[in-house]
Amino acid sequence: MSAEGSKKAIVAALFANGGIAVAKFTGFAITGSSSMLAEGVHSVADTSNQGLLLFGQNRAKKDADQLHPFGYGRARYFYSFVVALVLFSLGSMFALYEGYQKIKHAGDHGLDSPLVAVVILLVAIALECYSFFTAYRESKPLKGDASWWSFIRNSRSPELPVVLLEDTGALIGLVLALGGVGLTMATGNAVWDGIGTVCIGVLLGMIAVVLMIEMKSLLIGEGATEAEEAALARALPGEGVDRVIHMKTQYLGPEELLLAAKIAITPGADATQVAAAIDGAEARARAAVPHARLIYLEPDIDRASV
Repeated sequence: MSAEGSKKAIVAALFANGGIAVAKFTGFAITGSSSMLAEGVHSVADTSNQGLLLFGQNRAKKDADQLHPFGYGRARYFYSFVVALVLFSLGSMFALYEGYQKIKHAGDHGLDSPLVAVVILLVAIALECYSFFTAYRESKPLKGDASWWSFIRNSRSPELPVVLLEDTGALIGLVLALGGVGLTMATGNAVWDGIGTVCIGVLLGMIAVVLMIEMKSLLIGEGATEAEEAALARALPGEGVDRVIHMKTQYLGPEELLLAAKIAITPGADATQVAAAIDGAEARARAAVPHARLIYLEPDIDRASV
């Protein structure tokens, strides 16, 4: 995935969530709805998260140096992991606490001007749909025939899965908030507003846990996908290279794959022929998987054919 494609989705989410946060806090000030407050904090967390994702992309562009000879590509993974932590702590924990307090003190205060909350939530849903479909449009070509869950699990680029999950959670959260406010209006019992808030907290916690698991895996270091490994295994053999003895890969960043392999050179090749065989193998590997930018090949004799 190109960084440019993910940047479009992040910027769209940033502006949408910023506007939504202002609207939700205005709604909370007018209505006193805990669902609106929880959703407002959720939108602030999401807006902060988009800022962190953009900052991570910028940090990842730093040139390699002596301390980080393979560059700063994993900064995008680190800041995506921070996003998951923010979503869990600021979003989920706050919503659970606020919902509990609302349920506990449901009889103390109802909702003022609940129709205002409904209108604001409907506007927020429209803005969130814009953000979601931007991320959806940027992700669809990369997803291919795989399921969306498979795309989120297997993507080596963190931003679009993060934005997709955030926007999905935000849309479901808005529906939950709308349900809580609607049931409070229908029954006159503010406990439903609190229940809606607790449901939002549980939802955000689940999304945050999924993101933390995925981002931790990327931070530790994930190899090429099965399709990429198969393509590399097919590409390396060629003129002067009989076969791949063994191969290891690891993503140093979303668009930078490290490939290390031991290759069997045709017996009897001299130094010039070995060098040419390695150069050819590297060119074929990069043509097959353009993200394979760092390639280290160790030549060996194909003893099976000696």
